[in-house]
Amino acid sequence: MSELSLGPAPAGAVARFQRLSLLAGVGVVATMAWLLLLPGVSPLAHTHMGTSGLEALAVSTAAWFVMMVAMMLPPVVPWLLLVASGAGRPSGAFLFASGYFAVWLGYSFAAAAVQVGLQAMGVLGHDLALQATAGGAVLIGAGLFQLSPLKDACLTHCRNPLSYFLRSWRDGPVGAFQMGAAHGVFCVGCCWALMAMALALGVMNLLWMAALTGMLILEKNAPGGRQMGALFGWVLIVWGGFLVV
Repeated sequence: MSELSLGPAPAGAVARFQRLSLLAGVGVVATMAWLLLLPGVSPLAHTHMGTSGLEALAVSTAAWFVMMVAMMLPPVVPWLLLVASGAGRPSGAFLFASGYFAVWLGYSFAAAAVQVGLQAMGVLGHDLALQATAGGAVLIGAGLFQLSPLKDACLTHCRNPLSYFLRSWRDGPVGAFQMGAAHGVFCVGCCWALMAMALALGVMNLLWMAALTGMLILEKNAPGGRQMGALFGWVLIVWGGFLVV
């Protein structure tokens, strides 16, 4: 790390313009991702059913990845702003985001493979959700993970971007991509169980996605976010227990 300046790199109006440009870009990408998930707008909302084999895996991976972009881009905004400031140019944030979502693409492939396997077994219904008992077990598992030491360790990382960059900053385009990928590993470690709830509540269930996105923003960025996450875990355990019973 040669030198990390987390204040505005080009001062004044140029710095404000870069910040606003980055926020506008994030808003456009997030909006497009949500639109791609709306029924009647994109084939991604319908092509889960009626496909099989590699085609089903490819379509489901694409759908899961769009879901991850829609849900995980808003919580990562503070990281992108710090990267853009430290690198002195918005392109650093783009490369960081590329590494970050490369990891989420890997998660999307794994989740899609599980989904396609469950569909082939006839376990998922037409709403792409598990039946109540199995879905409740998934919710209980996600709730227990919310209370686990691994969750706490990954969440601590996600809530402290400045500490991470001061300790692990890497210069250049490759460095930005690598930092994004490293953060993506922590973020997947923090959120994988919550994302797996889609199999219990319905893949492409926009109401669930919107509620969980709000929860993730609070958990990762708001004061008391760790306590909110733990409370959410208990809610999931109770909810899942009710479904199982």
